[in-house]
Amino acid sequence: MSKTLFDINLQEMPDDYLNGEWCVEDRVLNRNNPDSPLARATKFSLQPGKLQVHALDAENSGQWSMERDSLLNRPYLELQLLQEETRALITRLRRSTDGLQSQLNLYFQSGMEIQLARPC
Repeated sequence: MSKTLFDINLQEMPDDYLNGEWCVEDRVLNRNNPDSPLARATKFSLQPGKLQVHALDAENSGQWSMERDSLLNRPYLELQLLQEETRALITRLRRSTDGLQSQLNLYFQSGMEIQLARPC
């Protein structure tokens, strides 16, 4: 990415910062099933309430929402696909000042970590 990215305060982050096309830049699987739609994903498309997960050999649709824990107000993504439902803690969001470039780090219940970036 050519522009400087700045950390976003996750406790104050609006949902719409997540909308758009995100490409998978890096992934650590840990205990996750390597054949699951999220483990094979190459791109995520997040539109208000709608989720599309793209892989080389398939595309899955579902829903997403952002939830916050009551104690620390940490943001989580709730992801629901036909074959898979999970939560992912948003551990970092970085954006350029114009909002055109972003980097998002997710830590899933399974131990999988994904780093997403946009634009693709």
